[in-house]
Amino acid sequence: MKISVGSDLRQPVTDAVVQWLAGRDHDITLVGALADGDDREWVAVSDATVRPVADGVADTAVLFCWSGTGAAIAANKVQGVRAALCGDAETARLARKFNHANVLVMSLRATSPAVAVETLEAYLDEPWGADAFDIRNVGEVSKLDAR
Repeated sequence: MKISVGSDLRQPVTDAVVQWLAGRDHDITLVGALADGDDREWVAVSDATVRPVADGVADTAVLFCWSGTGAAIAANKVQGVRAALCGDAETARLARKFNHANVLVMSLRATSPAVAVETLEAYLDEPWGADAFDIRNVGEVSKLDAR
């Protein structure tokens, strides 16, 4: 799977996620503080991390900032992105199933490396839900991009 991973700060939690993904042979692109020479401003990192998902170049993205909130807000400004700020595995699983999230956002401050890996694993393992109710609502959310 092609996954873009970005953060405005490099922390033990980001290193744990990158190491876990690399151990599963994912094709990883690092952005921001995780890549030498990249912009480290959270808005620019958010855009650069999720843009490949919106453009169909990456399958998904994992994004971090201190609280997670700013990165999620910035990511959701990119048309076609459905970024979910998740602090636990069940929230990430439900974001995929019910909301068809295509970007996982986590807080650097509040997420331990172990919880981040558990959350990421749940996110990646859960397919998008096929329930008609969820599909209809995801479609309605997509219409908001055009407004």
